[in-house]
Amino acid sequence: MLLKTFGWSFAVTALGLVAAVFYGGWTGFGIVAILSILEISVSFDNAVVNAGILKKMNAFWQKTFLTIGVLIAVFGMRLVFPVVIVAISAQIGPIEAVQLALDDKDKYQQLVTDAHPSIAAFGGMFLLMIFLDFIFEDRDIKWLGWLERPLAKLGKVDMLSVCIALIVLLVSAMTFATNAHQHGGIHVDKTETVLIAGIAGLITYLIVGGLSGFFENRLEEEEEREHEAEEEAKKSGKKVPAVVMAGKAAFFLFLYLEVLDASFSFDGVIGAFAITNDIVLMVLGLGIGAMYVRSLTVYLVRQGTLDDYVYLEHGAHYAIGALAVILLVTIQYEIHEVITGLVGIVLIAWSFFSSVRRNRKLAAAEGTDAVSNEKAEVSSGV
Repeated sequence: MLLKTFGWSFAVTALGLVAAVFYGGWTGFGIVAILSILEISVSFDNAVVNAGILKKMNAFWQKTFLTIGVLIAVFGMRLVFPVVIVAISAQIGPIEAVQLALDDKDKYQQLVTDAHPSIAAFGGMFLLMIFLDFIFEDRDIKWLGWLERPLAKLGKVDMLSVCIALIVLLVSAMTFATNAHQHGGIHVDKTETVLIAGIAGLITYLIVGGLSGFFENRLEEEEEREHEAEEEAKKSGKKVPAVVMAGKAAFFLFLYLEVLDASFSFDGVIGAFAITNDIVLMVLGLGIGAMYVRSLTVYLVRQGTLDDYVYLEHGAHYAIGALAVILLVTIQYEIHEVITGLVGIVLIAWSFFSSVRRNRKLAAAEGTDAVSNEKAEVSSGV
């Protein structure tokens, strides 16, 4: 079962890592490995959400999501999107960007370096909004309760995330963008560039979030209709079939999942720029990670259960927040890629072990309650 589900992911991993060694040596191997882990980590909760929605769709739409969806996710967002970002930032054509990445790495590296302040501002703001919207939402399960409880109360203020993000952007532009870039021995003020790019990142997040909300509302309407149909079926004594959507409902589910995928692709790609500027290594690492996310989605659907490690979503979003801060700092200061990658891995590992510890405590508590109930039954019997 495991090999059947993750077989293609294992194969892509082997090919990708071998290609990384041939392309960038052992340094390239390490960067691709870090990017793969990062992509899996930040998209883990997306796989869980996908599985919960995908199981409601019929076989045709499930297959469509897992085939066409893979093409969009791996070859579209992970391959085309990084090229587009660099092309727009460096003001060159996409084909020229790819040719430079492969044939003239020095010139390409210079173009990316010149464009880094705008890339960092755009990505930092996009990731920061994801993080802020997460920590300001009141959740039943809290990982760092001492921090998340007061933040959830503050989150009741309308548009707080946007206000804080804009304040951070202004501070970053005034602090990091001035004298952030040196060209020909002359310091260049990048304040305006950082402000425009940061606002673009914020707008992009709001558009993606708006589309997701639109499809989510349509989904809720469909589910409400199905619930009413179920209630009528129960009253009439008819058997209630399992909810499997087809037609228009499944189409909206498919669109909703693709928008979710796109949003998580944004944070993976943007986060990757904090680790490397090399498009080839970026595509290899993100492509491997995307394959595992898809395989994990299939695995969760086939198993019929969702993951028990409830703090992983928190760890992933804290990693996103850390990447946002790192990106904004790198507008002026250079931070080594290994440090950037390890920050995310440490936060994910911490949240994973916290989840394991929580599960053990719950199991121990259930065992204690079971023993107590058994003793009470024996006593009452006596």
